[in-house]
Order: sequence, then structure tokens, then C-alpha cells
Amino acid sequence: MAVKKLRPTTPGQRYRMAPSFDEITTGKPEKSLLKPNKRSGGRNNTGRMTMRYLGGGHKKRMREIDFKRRKFDIPATVKSIEYDPMRSARIALLFYADGAKAYIIAAEGLKVGQTVISGEKVAPEVGNALPIGNIPLGTIVHNIELKPGKGAAMARSAGAYAQLLAREGKYATLKLPSGEMRMVLTTCLATVGTVSNAEHMNVNLGKAGRNRWLGRRPRVRGVAMNPVDHPMGGGEGKSSGGHPRSRKGLYAKGFKTRSKKKYSDKLIIKK
Repeated sequence: MAVKKLRPTTPGQRYRMAPSFDEITTGKPEKSLLKPNKRSGGRNNTGRMTMRYLGGGHKKRMREIDFKRRKFDIPATVKSIEYDPMRSARIALLFYADGAKAYIIAAEGLKVGQTVISGEKVAPEVGNALPIGNIPLGTIVHNIELKPGKGAAMARSAGAYAQLLAREGKYATLKLPSGEMRMVLTTCLATVGTVSNAEHMNVNLGKAGRNRWLGRRPRVRGVAMNPVDHPMGGGEGKSSGGHPRSRKGLYAKGFKTRSKKKYSDKLIIKK
């Protein structure tokens, strides 16, 4: 996918970098894999606002994505590459040989008519899912499980990938999109290739209204508030606001909030 620069016919178009949608092959999703998406507007079950700056936006329907890929050794044909309003990556509709249908996150380079398969001993080709223990070292992967059978948890957003660096015993070492190096069980599944739509990071919405269409309300800076509303609020004129911190008073910009007793610390080689 590429992004396109539009002619500045309006102020909102002047700086807009729009996705081209060249790789999308159909505008109609598979009806049997859709489910409603009830929006909360940032309110919890008692009606109180617990997440700020959410609300409004265009109505969306969720696509049921198969993150587990547990239909082993049954080939599937890619029927279409589609847009998903709930995520940054593109999705691919699979028609399995046994008649089942499923959506998966589309890998970069996946084409309509291509055959993909998941299993223990399948070839490490783009779109195929197999245990990390059977993937050659140096391979680029995405949709990585953290617990066998639980489904993909890492490297799922547009352009994301991890690299398989080493294997020792029942663990494999992966270099994640964040730069972190981490051990994962070799029995966990991963999909070969990079997540599609890598140019998503270059998209510029161009105007505030387009953010509202996506369900994002304007975010107010702490320094623009009153002292009663935020620790950084108040002061005469444009005062600095003091040490950066959250609305609840927790330090930001460098203060580590990760638990020192986190169970996965022993699996992380490099932060």
C-alpha cells in the first residue's frame, strides 16, 4: 500500500496524506463473520466516564479474526483482501477446503487466489502459520502467541514484525517490534511474513473532523486546565506547569510503571 498526496482544494486537504486502498479487492465484508460493536463512549457499567476523549464517530461492525489458526493441515484459499475499521492492518478472507470461512490478518504480499495453510510441518512461506520450533532461524514472523493455543498476541498491527534469532531447549529468542528481545516457547504458533499496510504510519488525517469520525474527541492539555482539574494546571499566562505528570499525579516521561515482580521478566533478555 502507498499513501497519496491530494491537491489542496480545501484547507483540510492541504496536509492530508491519504491511504490509497490499492490492495483492497472488495468493499463488502463476509456477512457470517460480522458482529455488532456496541460503543461505550468511555463510560463503564455504572454510566461513569472512565476513559476520556472517546465518543462519537462512524458506526463500525467487528470482523471476527482467527488469531489461533488451529485448522491444521487444511489448505485455505485467499478470497479477498479487505479493510477492517477496527485495526490498522488489512485482513484476508480465507475459504478453507472443508467449506469453512475465516478472516486472518493479511501478511504483506498476500494475494487473492494464493493458498495458505497452518500446521506442524508446513513450509515457512508467507501467510503460513506453524510452531516457532519449526521455523528457520532469521525468519521474519508476526501474529506470535505467548501461550500455546491462546492465539496471537504480539506483532499484529500494520507493518509490525519480529525476527527469530535463536533457539535453546524449549524456548526461542525473538526480537520484537519495540526492540525488546524476549524468549517464547517453541510450541507457540507464529505466521511467516510482515503485517500488511506498512505505510499506515505515514497517514496524516489533515483535519480535526476526520479524528471525530474515528471516534476520538479533542484532548485537553494539563497545563491548560485549572489547578483543581490537573496537577500541572493554573498559573498566570503560559506557565510551564512543573514536572510532567498525569491527571492522577503519577510522573510521566521517564517514570517506570512496570511491576518489578512481573512474571515475564525472566523471559526478557533485553528491555
